[in-house]
Amino acid sequence: MIKLQLEKQKTNLSLLTVHKYMKELNLKSVAFRKKPNYVKGTPHKVFENLLNRDFTASQKNLKWCTDFTYIRSSSGKMLYNCCILDLHDRSIMASKISTNITSDLAIETLKEAITTHKPSSELILHSDQGSQYTSKAFTDFCSTNNVKQSMSKAGCPYDNAPMESFYGKLKNEHLNHYTIKNSSHLTELIN
Repeated sequence: MIKLQLEKQKTNLSLLTVHKYMKELNLKSVAFRKKPNYVKGTPHKVFENLLNRDFTASQKNLKWCTDFTYIRSSSGKMLYNCCILDLHDRSIMASKISTNITSDLAIETLKEAITTHKPSSELILHSDQGSQYTSKAFTDFCSTNNVKQSMSKAGCPYDNAPMESFYGKLKNEHLNHYTIKNSSHLTELIN
């Protein structure tokens, strides 16, 4: 990538020379890792997109976004993180880590956010159509706690852009610079 950028600026260097200079300057490239295959579940219920890409909120605890991401540990084991982000100021309301990507992880994360931040009954929680968010357990939990669910169109990451952006920055600017040992190490790095 750097070699190509230098060529655009009319500086031609070999890959070996670029590598040598990067090593001298202690520069390292950030590589994107391959995404794992997720098991697709059968949705219990899919909800309308209430946000329609309006990612603003006049005050805290009105609109939250949530999503999962994966992080591979040094042992090769996958770790999953579920976060909830407030659209008012882009602060993280709750974050949980598990070795399984389940509706229980989504419920525990939402439970922590509700307990800590005590949102009003007008709260909208926006997510993708992942089986964790469309499961009976999660939809029942939202209904019981007066949380209005909103969902992105299937396969459209732009409908949940704040979460995609957050996870992209978290991984590329922070987590990818560490060798993640286990879930407690990952929790320490995220919190």
